[in-house]
Amino acid sequence: MEKKEPADRPGRRKGGWLRRLLRIFLGLIVFLIIACFVFDHYIQFRKSDNELNKFFSENHIPGHIGYYTTHGRRLRYVSIGGDHLPTLVFIHGSPASMSLYRGRFSDTTILQTFRILAVDRPGYGYSGFGNPEPSIQKQSEMIRALLDSMNRAKHPIIVVGGSFGAPIACRLAMDHPELVDGLVLTGPAIGPGREQVFWFAPIIENPAIRWFIPRMFRSANTEKLHHKEELEKMLPYWKNIRVPVMYMQGEKDKLIDTSNASFARQQLVNAPYLSIYFFPNRGHYLAQYEWPTIKDRIMKMYEMVKK
Repeated sequence: MEKKEPADRPGRRKGGWLRRLLRIFLGLIVFLIIACFVFDHYIQFRKSDNELNKFFSENHIPGHIGYYTTHGRRLRYVSIGGDHLPTLVFIHGSPASMSLYRGRFSDTTILQTFRILAVDRPGYGYSGFGNPEPSIQKQSEMIRALLDSMNRAKHPIIVVGGSFGAPIACRLAMDHPELVDGLVLTGPAIGPGREQVFWFAPIIENPAIRWFIPRMFRSANTEKLHHKEELEKMLPYWKNIRVPVMYMQGEKDKLIDTSNASFARQQLVNAPYLSIYFFPNRGHYLAQYEWPTIKDRIMKMYEMVKK
């Protein structure tokens, strides 16, 4: 008589499904970690010294790459043009680096008019990649050292700040009014709580997860989680800005709320000039797409402050 195999018990079947689900889950976690490491290796939004020097050489740009130490941080910067020229400073947003502006480094009108200074903010580029500095005031002081102590920047000094770089530019003008002659702000995140914070942002800060997150996103995430409180610290000092301000933003910006423009109107009460312009049908990313208009605003600012 043929012996029949015993039928699987319900508990055994259930246990098999759980083990399979657990294996699938663990496999997805391993895949996610590997994907993050691959992404971190190949996509960094930065250019090495060799890549930038090659760009300068091919485009006949008189650029110099340097490093300086301030407030316990080692930061990378570029200086382009003669030190007898007025100064144009670029402060990038996040995640990004000063390499975002390399197209402007070759702009003939800009090169004939200004000496350009740009810096990799702490946590980005080659300024401690993945190790951010959430304090807006400290970042402002780090850039002040580049302008004042090291390079003795020639006036007028116009500071261009994009996205999360904009409040750093504003803080520089608040704390050192003798240094800044004009502000050009693009997609500026200047009003407390007026930008999108993703639900998973606090989770990424957990050390058990943070270690495999791509480094530029670590920096961006830490800045974003501290951004509201850092902007609140600036509220008493907006009255200190007494220079002309050009404000530009995409009318369809989904990352930085367009109500930042009304915040600028409310706070910049002592600015002798405030221009607010919205790019129609444009989102947050202006640097890559709206350079002609941004350059036009920079040159108008120069005409306004050069005397």
